[in-house]
Amino acid sequence: MAGQALIEPGRFLDALGIEVELLLDAAHRNAPTARVVTAPGFTVGEVVRHLGGTYRTARLWILQGGSPRRYQQYPEPGQSTEDYLRTGLAELLTLLRANGADSAAATWWPADRTIGFWCRRMAHETTIHRIDLQETAALAGERPVAPEPRSGESPAPIDGPITPVSDDYAVDGVDEVLTLWFVQRLAMLGVSGTAPWSVGIRTGGHHWIARAGPGFTEAWRCSPQEARRADVLVSGTPMRVYLWLWGRRDHRAVTWNGNADAAARLWALMRLATK
Repeated sequence: MAGQALIEPGRFLDALGIEVELLLDAAHRNAPTARVVTAPGFTVGEVVRHLGGTYRTARLWILQGGSPRRYQQYPEPGQSTEDYLRTGLAELLTLLRANGADSAAATWWPADRTIGFWCRRMAHETTIHRIDLQETAALAGERPVAPEPRSGESPAPIDGPITPVSDDYAVDGVDEVLTLWFVQRLAMLGVSGTAPWSVGIRTGGHHWIARAGPGFTEAWRCSPQEARRADVLVSGTPMRVYLWLWGRRDHRAVTWNGNADAAARLWALMRLATK
C-alpha cells in the first residue's frame, strides 16, 4: 500500500494548530494530575508533556536523518508544560512548512519516507490526545462545546462531549491507524495473530481489509466487494470507526456483520499497537 494520505498535506498543518488549542483548553478544565481514562498510565499533565516531547522527536528525526538518541524529554526548570508543548510545536511547524510534503525525510515507516509522513502522524497523534483530554474533562463534569465548523467543512455529528473532526479527516485517520499501526507497529513489536482471520472496514465511502495470523499483520484499501468477503464487515460513521480503531470507543460504537470474534481480535491487537 502506498504511504500517502487521503487528504491534502496542508490540512494536517492547519489541524495541528487547531487541535493543540483544543487540547490545551481541555487541559485547563482538568487538574494536571487527573488520570486519563482513555490513555491508561497518563495524567493530563503527562499527555501535554508527551506531545511536547513527540514534536521534538519528530523534528530531530528529520534533522538528524534517523531516530534521535537524545532530546529534551521534559520542560526546562521553571518552564511550564504548556510552554514546553507550544515551543516544541512551533519549532516543528517551522521545519515542516519550510519543506514540501514530498521532500525526503527519515521516518519509522518504510512505506513513506517524506515530510508528509510527519505532517500526518503529528496531526492524528494530537487529535487523539485532544479527544482524551476532552473526555477526561467530561468525566469530571465539564462538557466542552464544539466550535463552529471550520471553513469549507461540514459539521460531523458530535459523538459525546468531544469536538468532531470532518468526515474526510477521520477517514484518513482510519487509513493511517490501519496501515501504520496495525501493520507496521505490530510488526515492530513482533506481535501477530494466533489464528488467521480477516476484517472488512467500511466508512465514509471507503473500504479496507485487515488480516492477521501467525507471523503476519496486513491491511490495504480495497473494493466494497472485497470488504464484504472478509470474515466480518465492520462499519460506522467515520468518527466512530476512527475512535474505535484507536481504542477510544468499544464495540457498541460500530456495527458488524459476520464473525464478531474476528472484529474483537482486531480491536484487541489495535489496543496493543496504539498503547
